[in-house]
Amino acid sequence: MYVITLSGNLVLIIVVRLNLRLQTPMYFFLSNLSLIDICFSSTVVPKILSNTISRDRSISFVGCATQMYFHLALGGTECLLLAVMAYDRYTAICNPLHYTTIIDKRLCVGMVTGCWVLSFVNSFILTFFTFQLPYCKSNLISHFFCEMPPLFRLSCQDIWLNEVAEYISGAFVALGSFLFIIVSYLFITVTVLRIRNNNARKKALSTCTSHILVVFLYYGGIMFMHLHPRSASSAEQDRVVTILYTVVTPMMNPIIYSIRNKDIKVALRKTMHNIKLHFY
Repeated sequence: MYVITLSGNLVLIIVVRLNLRLQTPMYFFLSNLSLIDICFSSTVVPKILSNTISRDRSISFVGCATQMYFHLALGGTECLLLAVMAYDRYTAICNPLHYTTIIDKRLCVGMVTGCWVLSFVNSFILTFFTFQLPYCKSNLISHFFCEMPPLFRLSCQDIWLNEVAEYISGAFVALGSFLFIIVSYLFITVTVLRIRNNNARKKALSTCTSHILVVFLYYGGIMFMHLHPRSASSAEQDRVVTILYTVVTPMMNPIIYSIRNKDIKVALRKTMHNIKLHFY
């Protein structure tokens, strides 16, 4: 699955970069999403694979903090980027005549940069406060990697403040982004229903379907993991949900976008044809 994640997302990035037809804001955001998925999955999966083939399943204190920091940062970046992609689709469908003047290169770079910066700052705060806790119950993490919920269970101090910080962060980054996406698609739906031409309506919806599938697949796991009460879940449930949004979703994203997107499929065939001609 990890090889599929790396190869699928890397191919998507290369195809977007090599095809002039795909040099648009939508595909700029999509290639950034693929880059995030590669990094996001790489913060966790290599260590999981190492643990399955090695008897030594330990991780250093600094290594644990580093893993959690980048995992939270990249996960948050993906949440915000999916919201940015929803805004791009909203502008394209609801304000098509002003799309090129609103979503220009400067705004695209600014929004993507903002996603990265906000998420990395937010992750630093959460990671810092998590590793200020005294861990005296055990040194065994009942999880695949270092994440806040399983680490909280090891602390012998009241974690109320840490949980509040986690909920505030989750509400702002995950839930806030999700609600923004929902509102954007409500406006998109109203606009699409007003389109009388069936072909134009289908074309408008086809650009959104892949994004909607990715949103529900990713946000479901994120919000379950970080916004539900600790007493309402078990360590086993947390592990299953984490695998879904850490391993399965990054693998599925390029597949979903490739299958549902005609431009990607055409560009992919063109790129493969050019590679064959080059070798022959």
